[in-house]
Amino acid sequence: MAALREVLRAGTVRSVFQPIVHLDSGTVVAYEALARGPEGPLRAPDVLFAAARAGDCLAELDEACRAAAFRGAVAAGLLAPLTVFVNVEPEVLDAAPLSDLLAIAETAPRDLRVVMEITERALAARPAELLRTVERVRELGWGIALDDVGADSLSLAFMPLLRPDVVKLDLRLVQDRPGPAIAEIMNAVNAHAERSGAVVLAEGIETEEHLAVARALGATLGQGWLFGRPAEGASSVFGVGELVLPALRDTGSTASTSPFACLPAGTALRTSPKALLIELSKQLEREAARVGETCVVASTFQDQRYFTEPTERRYTALAEAVGFVCALGEGLGDEPAPGVRGASLAPDDPALGEWDVVVLGPHFSAALLARDLGDDGPDAERRFEFALTYHRHTVVAAASALLSRVVPRPARPAPGTSAPATAAGERRATTAPRGLPTPEPGSAADSVLHRALAATTSGVTIADVTQPQQPLVYVNHAFEVLSGYRADELLGRNCRFLQGPETDRAAIARMGIAVATGQEIRETLLNHRGASREAWWNEVYLAPVTDHDGTVLQYIGVQHDVSDRMAAERALIGERDRAQSYLAQIEKLAYTDPLTGLANRRRLEEQIEVALWDARVADTSVAVLFVDLDGFKPVNDALGHAAGDELLVRTAQRLRARLRRGDLLARLGGDEFLIALPALSRHVGQLEAQVVAQDLAGAIAQPVVVHGTEVRVTASIGISISPDDGDTVGELLHAADLRMYTRKHALR
Repeated sequence: MAALREVLRAGTVRSVFQPIVHLDSGTVVAYEALARGPEGPLRAPDVLFAAARAGDCLAELDEACRAAAFRGAVAAGLLAPLTVFVNVEPEVLDAAPLSDLLAIAETAPRDLRVVMEITERALAARPAELLRTVERVRELGWGIALDDVGADSLSLAFMPLLRPDVVKLDLRLVQDRPGPAIAEIMNAVNAHAERSGAVVLAEGIETEEHLAVARALGATLGQGWLFGRPAEGASSVFGVGELVLPALRDTGSTASTSPFACLPAGTALRTSPKALLIELSKQLEREAARVGETCVVASTFQDQRYFTEPTERRYTALAEAVGFVCALGEGLGDEPAPGVRGASLAPDDPALGEWDVVVLGPHFSAALLARDLGDDGPDAERRFEFALTYHRHTVVAAASALLSRVVPRPARPAPGTSAPATAAGERRATTAPRGLPTPEPGSAADSVLHRALAATTSGVTIADVTQPQQPLVYVNHAFEVLSGYRADELLGRNCRFLQGPETDRAAIARMGIAVATGQEIRETLLNHRGASREAWWNEVYLAPVTDHDGTVLQYIGVQHDVSDRMAAERALIGERDRAQSYLAQIEKLAYTDPLTGLANRRRLEEQIEVALWDARVADTSVAVLFVDLDGFKPVNDALGHAAGDELLVRTAQRLRARLRRGDLLARLGGDEFLIALPALSRHVGQLEAQVVAQDLAGAIAQPVVVHGTEVRVTASIGISISPDDGDTVGELLHAADLRMYTRKHALR
């Protein structure tokens, strides 16, 4: 610790700079500043920051790293048109935030261009501080980069709120095999880039293969060892370019704005009693659950008493399904429900009189923004004026307004310690389940009930949904066998601990929503049995148990091991897939020329028939070109059939390369090919077809080497066009065939 204090006192933290390259121009447009300690045990950045966390001086180290970055950039001449990327440590965001930025901006040269990098670790922990930091950085005229996008789904959830100028893709996106997760990330990133003009930067480019993947992912900037390792100064390998950041629309500060005030002037407002708003809110919650982990949900509840037990259960389930959930209201705590972030609104907060539900994801945005009209009388009859909007700019502003009020995440127990035990966290339920009639112990009814439940082969569970974690309060012997755990190991715990990474998250979300809304549901989940964690498929049916006024108190679960059935179904699916593959191969053989891979005559005639129907509707023409090779037989006779086959394959490749994507090409057999040109103009279609025919004849006439011998063939091409030469496939083929033979005879 003393060594770290000496490093900070002496100012021996320094920066090295890694180039960021524009992939099209091949020029360096920016450098990322990376912190290094002095020579010795604190040189590596991970060791340096670990020591700072242990010594409670992370803010001082983070400020020293930024100062070293700016100082080093100026000394190395990394000034305009270059840009310097500088990191912010997420854990220091509540310090002012970043009180050193203004002083740095005032003393730095005017031609020092800066992009501040925010990592996704800051997103959920300190959303309000993060949004204030972004505002401060933008006020200074600096850019914002969102770092490590794709390492966690929260980066996708918060991307619309931060509006980054630069999206930095996590290195695994260019280094791992493509899969559904990468596709989801790229859909979200490309949507943001298209809407905002943000620049996409790919990290971790170490090989030419990585570079090709980065380009395919939509990156225009690259960073990695392929372009150079971090160094003290500028790269001498690349030329210098300029990083042009988008002119993003400024939404302004929303810290003192209420969500309802984010509605544009002139928005049409409607009036409704509370009952309709409840159903609209539930529908938005269901939409959020469908979006999943890349979604942010932010809500206001006016007062703590309106955050009822059913609402708490719904939001607990919602927090398991989506990326971030917060609930705000007077008297609500920092964590009003498990996994839900919160804040208590002050009596003078303009959001206090509102009912707001905001849902924001990469491709979906919606907000219910309502204002209390102050009616007296029964709560269910209270009226609100409201708007239901899907306008993305308004939804983003409303979400920012709410998240700017969320307090930092509550401190968690340090490693090796445990939190105080609560009733929900104990292993055994402390109260008898309400709702279900509970027979007196030892009574005849109690004996019959236990004998019935013990005799059934179905696993039966009862969960108390009035408690935050919805613990099990009853399990029968069959469920002990199914789960591989004794009753005393199950009671007081939520069934979620039986699940695993391979369990279908969508099914879990559907179950959570069903429980939150008091609905029956049946799902099949992959569970894990006992200490061995053996996988088994559990078909579970859940049904609510209510009291006399309809309040859901427990959920009964009836559960069966259907592993054998699932294995049989998967085997059938495998057989079906193999059969479909076999049928696909048969169909391919039926419609494909085996030598060239082109369509055969049968397939092309079907395609021309479709093209003719389209032409009749659109008043266009279809041209048919009949191609016959001249000089093919002498090559085949002199060099053999293998050489002749190679010549046909090469000819097919040349023809395909000269045609449009929508043009049709087939091999009829021997040395004859057939081409169809759909969607030609009625006025100049004949001329277009002649130009294509001349181009194809020229390509075929180019010499080609087959089996080590250079050969040359030419082509006779006959042309027909609809409707002048006919309006059916047979008529067009006949006309093109006759003209091909006429041309061949004339050449002879």
